[in-house]
Amino acid sequence: MELQNINDIDDATKQSRQELFRIGIALLFIVGIMLYAISQNTVGDSHSTLLIIAAMIGGYMAMNIGANDVANNVGPAVGSKALTMGGAILIAATFEAAGALIAGGDVVSTIKKGIIDPSGVISGDTFVWMMMAALLAGAIWLNIATALGAPVSTSHSIVGGVLGAGIAAGGIGIANWDKMGAIAASWVISPMLGGLIAAAFLYMIKRFITYRTDMLQAAKNVVPIFIAVMVWAFSTYLILKGLNKIWKVDFLTAAGTGLVIALVIFFIVNPLIIKAADKLSNDKESVNSLFTFPLIFSAALLSFAHGANDVANAVGPLAAINEALSSGQVAAKAAIPLWVMMIGAFGIVVGLALYGPKLIKTVGYEITELNKMRAFCVAMAAAITVIIASQLGLPVSSTHIAVGGVFGVGFLREYLKTSYGAMVEEIKHHHESDNPEEVEAFLLEFKKAALEKKRQMLYELKIKSAKANLTKKERKQLKKVYNTELVKRSHLYRIVAAWVITVPVSGIMAALLFFTIRGMMMP
Repeated sequence: MELQNINDIDDATKQSRQELFRIGIALLFIVGIMLYAISQNTVGDSHSTLLIIAAMIGGYMAMNIGANDVANNVGPAVGSKALTMGGAILIAATFEAAGALIAGGDVVSTIKKGIIDPSGVISGDTFVWMMMAALLAGAIWLNIATALGAPVSTSHSIVGGVLGAGIAAGGIGIANWDKMGAIAASWVISPMLGGLIAAAFLYMIKRFITYRTDMLQAAKNVVPIFIAVMVWAFSTYLILKGLNKIWKVDFLTAAGTGLVIALVIFFIVNPLIIKAADKLSNDKESVNSLFTFPLIFSAALLSFAHGANDVANAVGPLAAINEALSSGQVAAKAAIPLWVMMIGAFGIVVGLALYGPKLIKTVGYEITELNKMRAFCVAMAAAITVIIASQLGLPVSSTHIAVGGVFGVGFLREYLKTSYGAMVEEIKHHHESDNPEEVEAFLLEFKKAALEKKRQMLYELKIKSAKANLTKKERKQLKKVYNTELVKRSHLYRIVAAWVITVPVSGIMAALLFFTIRGMMMP
């Protein structure tokens, strides 16, 4: 009995021990940053303490980016079982760090997205305190959002921090409200575009593959085309967003290069898909397996592009602080020293390894059920939406796009399930006087039929039994009866609420932190 009690206590404390272990590793990483910053100090003894503190805050921010934001790149692949959790973390960590170190850039804008006017900051010291407050506020908010299981935009977190600290430092007139209006618009634009594009691709996959009687033959014809389109989109995306710091090209050049790569890949994968399909059975699960490799490919490239772009959310303010402390002036652009980029790259990896699984599970499992075809559609939406938005000059969030894509495929499935349930009930109404076995036989044939055949069967049934036709009101009632919720509403409400409050919450925290830091630093 006593042994059983000991085992129960051990099980109860296991989660606490794991959490303490993660916190311990995170603290060791921050201490390591402190020692690393001391060894790399380039601003002189008078400002060395500020730079070391800023480096520690930058590392904390990078860890939170890894914990929260990276889930959007690999979550769908994990949820669809294309990747294991360990495999996803390994791929994401490798490509995030590679993206940051190879294509993260040498120079960064000191004011994220130009949301405040740096000339309104009265001194270099005030600017340093402002950026420290902004960075710490953004990191704290990301930490809270991760704990709540809400994937939020790291860009919006730092934007809110810079806005709040900037207003505290220079007054309300320092803010660029036109830019803020555009960012606020992205709260709607990003998830809507991502959701619509992901749903459109899922419908095309259903229309041209899974709604066909011979799914394998349809897959042989269509899957290579989908893969080529994916390669085109991702090549263009990577050139425009992942490599833009080291290779500046216009959209047409990027799209043309991506198209050439896509055509080459098409001719390579076409016979491979045919060969693989010949070994499979004619069912949806078999077709689903053909999307495994494209999903792994997409997770890697999304992680590389994310590392190249979003590492600036952690190291940008740190680089700006380093520049201001070195020169004593506020510059529009700041160089990113290698030691600063290393903090950002390895901070993202550490945060991903320690706390990433929580958000990966949220995106991959908890919002809606994802198989490989649905996850493929989310990945496509992530790349294509960014390309479209960048050409239209629309501000979008990669986090909002990816999560919006997950919601999009979930809501499309809800609609299709509801419609199918209503059709089945309508068929039963038309067969009210028939033998139950005949009804079941008809339903079985209807389920296996291709989309065109389904329409023809319904049309013939209505002509044969016109007296059983349902009114528009009755059809609506049937849809309500067979309404199926495949998207968890509690997650939808929590995530949307977190998106809406990200900028204001991080802004308020940044303003409070600025006044606190200024009070401590002023003589």
